[in-house]
This record gives sequence, structure tokens and C-alpha cells, in this order.
Amino acid sequence: MGQSGEGVRSQTGVTQFSAARVSAMAMLAMIAPVAHAADYPTRPVRLIVGFPPGGAADILGRIAAQQLTERFGQQVVVDNRGGAGGLVATELAARATPDGYTLLFTSMPHVINPHLYKKVQYDAIRDFAPAVQFVTGPLMLAANASFPAKAVKDLIAYAKARPGQINYASSGSGASSHLAMELFKTMAGIDMNHIPYKGTGPLMTDLIAGQVPLTIASAVPLTPQVRAGKLRGMAVTGPKRSPSFPDLPAIAETVPGYDVVNWFGILAPAGTPAAIVTRINVEMNKALAAQQVKDTLRSQSADSAGGTPEEFARIVRADFAKWAKVVRDSGARVD
Repeated sequence: MGQSGEGVRSQTGVTQFSAARVSAMAMLAMIAPVAHAADYPTRPVRLIVGFPPGGAADILGRIAAQQLTERFGQQVVVDNRGGAGGLVATELAARATPDGYTLLFTSMPHVINPHLYKKVQYDAIRDFAPAVQFVTGPLMLAANASFPAKAVKDLIAYAKARPGQINYASSGSGASSHLAMELFKTMAGIDMNHIPYKGTGPLMTDLIAGQVPLTIASAVPLTPQVRAGKLRGMAVTGPKRSPSFPDLPAIAETVPGYDVVNWFGILAPAGTPAAIVTRINVEMNKALAAQQVKDTLRSQSADSAGGTPEEFARIVRADFAKWAKVVRDSGARVD
């Protein structure tokens, strides 16, 4: 009996020890991500940009990377992965290890592409954790300097008198510039032909040369050309005039209800520790509060945004629903 009692006590002790060990391991598992986030980052961070150099995403992404580099004390490296209107980069980021060392710098195509492409290897909402909205800014309706119409009302009248005879350029089928013009066409009751380009760079070259007369595109690359007199800015796409171009009317002043505001922001792969997402958000908000950064962004026709991850998530979800309808109504499709 004595030996049997010793066996029971021994077994009980082993069981208690095992339970305590499991509990300790569970505690360590919860503490580890927090400790990791407190040290983050300890090595360079990759910021994937889904468009080639020279466009708005690249220009603004490099400004964001520079600001995070200064505040992290670790290099944030821009990785341009152009292709399929940002789809290639987004799918790459969605598959990345969710440890904060691969981030995505993106804009409206993030919520447009799932409605355009039949095969999309990511879920725009579930597969990403919004970290921070970097900037907002309208697109710009701009024309070659020799284009006859000088105002939105003139363009509408000119197009109505020539249905299907006017070409307009976009940075690609399904790009925000394409769908913004399709929305304008629908609301203004006009018909124009779409000429898609492979990026903003080639579009700008032909627009300045007069190969195509008209576009709606990001104000970031258009701004220097408009200020140099090589292109004519006609209007901005936001609900009101832009502080960067106070003399340019909003399209909504002629076409009530028209409203297209682009945003750029940083997303992390879903599953990235919340503390890391918070660290990215806090540091970027600090950067955006600096007047020098505000001025730099304003010179690119972009307004600093910031805010919480939750606020950015609400914007992403709202635009996902908005552009689903625009794509459906326009009949746009990229296979």
C-alpha cells in the first residue's frame, strides 16, 4: 500500500508539473509577440509598391519609406512590383510572413481589382490589416494644351456634339483613372473612347505630345506638367476644390454628386501582431504631424491623412463597396 501511495503521489506531481509547464509555455507564447513588437524592427523592412517608378504610388511610397526609416532606425526599402494594376504586388504581400517585415503601400486599385479580375488570389478585406492611411488626394481632369475645351461644361458640350469621337487615356484598364473617367462619362451623359496605357509614364508622354487629348489621372505626376504649362488642368475629382489647386474647380461643381478621392496607405498581411501594426501607425502619424512632411506632400498635390487603423479599415471597406458598383455599371473587366 505504501509503495502504491508513493506511485500515486509521484504521478500526481508529474501531472501537476506538466500542467504548470503547459501553462508557462502558453504564457510565453502570448508574451513573445509583445516582446517582439517592442523591439520591432530589428532589421530592414520591405515596402512593396505595386506600380513602376515614376508614378504617384512610387513617389509617395518613397516619401513614406523615408519617414519610417528615420523613425524606426532601420531601412525601409521600396520594392516596386508592377503588373496587373497592382494585383501582382498585392498577391505577393498577402502571402508574406505576417511579422511586420513585409508591408504593402497601396491605393484604390486594392479595392478595385477584386471586381475587375476573374482570378484574384487574395481577399482585399480579410487578408490584410490596415495600418495607416498615408495621404488623400483627388485625381485631376487634364488635357493637352491644344484641346479646344477649357472647362468641364465645355468638355461635356464638345463630347455631346461628337459622340464616340473623342479619345481619353488611362494608366491601364481597370485603373482608378479609367474608372474615374467612366464614372464621369456616366454621370455627364457623354460617350468617349478609352485608350489604356501601361502606366502613367507612357500616358504622360503621349498626352503632352498630343497623341491623346484627355485624361483623368493622379494629380501627383500631372502637377508639374500643369504648372509648367505643358498640360491644362481642367478640374479635380474630389467633392470640393483642392488646396493645392484652389483655382481649379471640382467636377462636382458642374456634375453634382461626382466624387472620386484617391488614398494611399500601408497595409500589413493579416495576422501581423496588433502591437506591430500599432507601432507603424503611431510612427507614421508622428511623421504626418510634422509641417515639413505636410509641405512635401502638398507639393505633390497630396494631403496628409493619418488616423487610426480602425478608421483606415472603414475607408477600405466603404470603397470596396463603392467601386464594386462602378465596375459593374461600367462593364469593365480584365481577364
